[in-house]
Amino acid sequence: MNQARSEQLARRLAAVADSKKAEDVVVLDMRELVAYTDFLAICTARNERQARAIVDEVRVQVKRESGLLPGGVDGGGEAGWTILDYLDCVLHVFTPDARERYGLEDLWRDAPRLELDLDAPEASSAAM
Repeated sequence: MNQARSEQLARRLAAVADSKKAEDVVVLDMRELVAYTDFLAICTARNERQARAIVDEVRVQVKRESGLLPGGVDGGGEAGWTILDYLDCVLHVFTPDARERYGLEDLWRDAPRLELDLDAPEASSAAM
């Protein structure tokens, strides 16, 4: 996937998570820091039920719009976190306690953040 497409996917992951009422949605640009992914999208769900809803919606929307399925899914249940790995973009859905415990934004504090306009109409409806 080229860099423009991976950034577009990262923005779409964030927008879909936001559409399911995820909180504190951020996307970190990892291209200069690691070789395994271009972007980390991170969000918080209020509880496990909402986390499942976010993960399910992301999987459905991304598959419908672009035909992509995650290369890997990990976590879930009572772990307090779920990862959807789309290779060039990785979505982390955390419960509040797990997000604080893992501290990905602190771990990757040198990573630039993408500016997200999640209130824009095109953010929630843009096809990839």
